[in-house]
Amino acid sequence: MEAIETIASLWIDEHPEYHAELADEAAALAAMAVPEDGKSNAFLHLSMHLSITEQCSIDQPRGIRQAVELLTHRLDSLHDAHHAVMDCLGQMMWESQRAGRLPDGQAYIDCVQRQATRD
Repeated sequence: MEAIETIASLWIDEHPEYHAELADEAAALAAMAVPEDGKSNAFLHLSMHLSITEQCSIDQPRGIRQAVELLTHRLDSLHDAHHAVMDCLGQMMWESQRAGRLPDGQAYIDCVQRQATRD
């Protein structure tokens, strides 16, 4: 496997709720076209894990690696930390699109740091 496929498989292993959906490629792709209320999109969720993993590996935006490490330590789980970071990442992307501007990397880092240091 390619390196990205190995990383993806590790995150897929962490999400058994997606295994059946991902086992049938045609059904998974069809399900993406018609989102159901309250059901998460396996591809979006897993791509966010991959994005956060890549961001941490190259520390881009600058400071994300340390912020995720702090959050992982606080939550005692890399997986749970990624889920908290996803909220920040999604918020940054939504605000960027809504305002028609570039994503604000510093606001993203600040959000993750707040998650890592809150009581």
